[in-house]
Amino acid sequence: MTTQASTAEQPMNSSMRWVRWANLAFMLYVLLVAVSVVSSGFKLSVGEQAKTLFEFASHPIAGLMIGLVATSLIQSSSTVTSIIVGLVAGGLPVETAIPMVMGANMGTTLTNTLVSLGHARCNEEFRRAFASATIHDFFNLLAVAIFLPLEMMFGLLDKISTWLVSPMMGTANMDMGGLNFMKAVTGPGVNLIKGPLSSFGTMGGLFMIAIGIGLIFISITAMGKLMRSLMVGRAREILKSAIGRGPVHGIASGTVVTVLVQSSSTTTSLMVPLVGTGVLKVRDVYPFTLGANIGTCITALLAATAVSGEFAVFALQIALVHLAFNLMATVLIYGVPFLRELPLKGAFYLGEIGTKSKAAVAGYIGLVFVVIPGAILALTA
Repeated sequence: MTTQASTAEQPMNSSMRWVRWANLAFMLYVLLVAVSVVSSGFKLSVGEQAKTLFEFASHPIAGLMIGLVATSLIQSSSTVTSIIVGLVAGGLPVETAIPMVMGANMGTTLTNTLVSLGHARCNEEFRRAFASATIHDFFNLLAVAIFLPLEMMFGLLDKISTWLVSPMMGTANMDMGGLNFMKAVTGPGVNLIKGPLSSFGTMGGLFMIAIGIGLIFISITAMGKLMRSLMVGRAREILKSAIGRGPVHGIASGTVVTVLVQSSSTTTSLMVPLVGTGVLKVRDVYPFTLGANIGTCITALLAATAVSGEFAVFALQIALVHLAFNLMATVLIYGVPFLRELPLKGAFYLGEIGTKSKAAVAGYIGLVFVVIPGAILALTA
């Protein structure tokens, strides 16, 4: 009887998996359509006045804070970078968008910091959990402290990403001919939204941007849930074998798991309870966290494939900026012993402070994610 029940259950599980894979494919399509909708809406609403609209973000520090605040509010760097890809495809200058991408990297660290508060009842657990959460903060802060000045002085990431996309640049225009097939795929979905709204001019364009951003948020959230349900066993196996087998293996595993679950916040948050309860050490999860930073870049790269037209190459360029930034930060900071230890020391110090005063923890979160960004935006407005 039990055998028969198990046999009957197997096909149902298999069919359920196929339904989830189909839903995942549909949500990926929705994401691609949404990015194109944001791009089209941006062009329709601002046209040639794009640079004027983003004058408030023309200062790199202001752009950095916009990315940080947006990601802190939405709690998804994948969503914010996908929106940025759509805006660049609509005419936002790449040099303006680069600091925003850096800010998105910083803002995503808030999630695991909040997760660590679940261990606040036990001082020893909280010390470890808070340190494991804030190592992500300190690494991304250090990465920005190094690469933002280099970008401001030399245009480092701009030049590297331009070189990477240069084979796709035509002599007469900047059209990415190789990706034009995506226009045929996403066209029906985009036209379904664009058709009724295009006659409303600027307001129609603003509505398209709002709809596109909403669809990006919905699709990425749904993709994350579906990937976690489909890959839970495989991701867990990778997770178990990832720690303690060397930094290269840890970085690679963090990248793979984040690609599978489509969320660096999820990946890094999984580590916090394990460190808090003493199963893992802060130093062990450090490389895994860096891999999560790299893995989260896949969403923006996917989003960039949805874009066609004169700004398409720039959409791919900003997605490659995100990848290049995280790869270069990992190689430089983790590769240099002195720099490698700085995020660890900062995290351990903050863990000790947090254990002595929970008010200091609230002050840290408020200062880094609310007060400083808000003050800078107000001053540069």
